[in-house]
Amino acid sequence: MDHSTSYEIIARYLPQAVREAMRRVPQSARERLSEVRLRSGRPVSFVYPDKFRFLARDGRLSPDHRAQGLLTTSPEELSAVVQALARFSVHSRPRELAQGYFVIENGIRVGVSGAFSEADPPVLRQFTGLNFRISRQVIGCGAEILRLMERSGGSVLICGEVNSGKTTVLRDLCRLCGDRWKVTLIDERSEIAGDCDVGAMTDVLSGCSRSHGITMAVRTLSPDLIFCDEISTDADQEAIFLALGTGVRFAATIHAGSYEDLFRRKTASELLSRGAFSHAVFLTGSSFPGRISEIRRLGRG
Repeated sequence: MDHSTSYEIIARYLPQAVREAMRRVPQSARERLSEVRLRSGRPVSFVYPDKFRFLARDGRLSPDHRAQGLLTTSPEELSAVVQALARFSVHSRPRELAQGYFVIENGIRVGVSGAFSEADPPVLRQFTGLNFRISRQVIGCGAEILRLMERSGGSVLICGEVNSGKTTVLRDLCRLCGDRWKVTLIDERSEIAGDCDVGAMTDVLSGCSRSHGITMAVRTLSPDLIFCDEISTDADQEAIFLALGTGVRFAATIHAGSYEDLFRRKTASELLSRGAFSHAVFLTGSSFPGRISEIRRLGRG
């Protein structure tokens, strides 16, 4: 997955003035970019791990949202971008409009904000903001966890806050494990694998829930390891317990900024109390995405 390719993909979806301004941005200012955000009537913003910048028509990036020459987007322009994201058939994409996001090329996830309809289920009808989140493949960032898994023979839970690099680490760990064992990657939102190398022996199940994917993998693909992102529900928990009973190991992520925070989460607490994971790996945070701050031994796993 090439960061510069993701940047160009995002630019192609945006209004012409924004697209042209993005192409004027110096290469050095693109390197650590993690999000491009559009909000109706407000400046287009670039989000980095440690700062925000606002896009001007000449490609300049300003720290001041009141600076002269900044680009804004109108409701009509946002609607046109959503039409493009939906392949010009918004009514045929109810799932995305109900969940509030699209996934496009290179595994780029596009969050949508706005007003929901009164239908059942409610779907987005008026669009006020878009967040293009750039997926990354950082080769080697999963190596330390791979060594841990080889030594322990257990399952690993990767923990971190928003934008701490959980998915990036999981992606690289999948690549490394998938070259050694039979792996199934449950890519529920089709944003982990994309065009990335996820391992020579990795099977990818996408577009299904984590719990369904885990169950299907055990029944049909005989994996040694199952990878999944953002476990959070009782259904995820039950599927993991059932799979562990067949001898499958797991590498999964969960939203938790600390050891104490992890045990405050009902699903995690139950999984850990029953020995589902042998180790928890904590990431530093959004300032240093993908960097490990602590590894905790949890039990036999």
